[in-house]
Amino acid sequence: MIKVLFICHGNICRSPMAEFIMKDKVKKLGLEDSFEIASAATSSEEIWNGVGNPVYPAAKDELKKHGIACAGKRARQMVKSDYDNYDYLIGMDDANIRNMKNLFGEGEKIFKLLSFAGSDESVSDPWYTDRFDTAYKDINKGIDGFFEFLEDRNVIN
Repeated sequence: MIKVLFICHGNICRSPMAEFIMKDKVKKLGLEDSFEIASAATSSEEIWNGVGNPVYPAAKDELKKHGIACAGKRARQMVKSDYDNYDYLIGMDDANIRNMKNLFGEGEKIFKLLSFAGSDESVSDPWYTDRFDTAYKDINKGIDGFFEFLEDRNVIN
């Protein structure tokens, strides 16, 4: 079982988009039994009285344009035990990576998503740009690169 946790600042835009894009690709490849995929936030800003906010409506709409549903997803903050529970902790930008390292320490499980696509760029943050289509493209490119990374290491065939 390959366990993947996507991480962004609030867990209402980029990381849930990555979670559900990855789940959709895994399903289409018939690899559902080989993966556990989730997402989390570095902050607690989208969590009120212990309950996380749902996926931001514009992010949900962008996923829907591509036939991907995300019903029931609520924001959650990453916790220290996530490092032991997941094989890959994948952040969307440099600030996410910095916050991940502050909680988890330096670790071989921490990656920036677009690094799998051969880029040091960050996934465009649609919270500030309102470009959910650009974020979708960035995430899709990063996830395709992640699949190639796994194939190159014979983790999946």
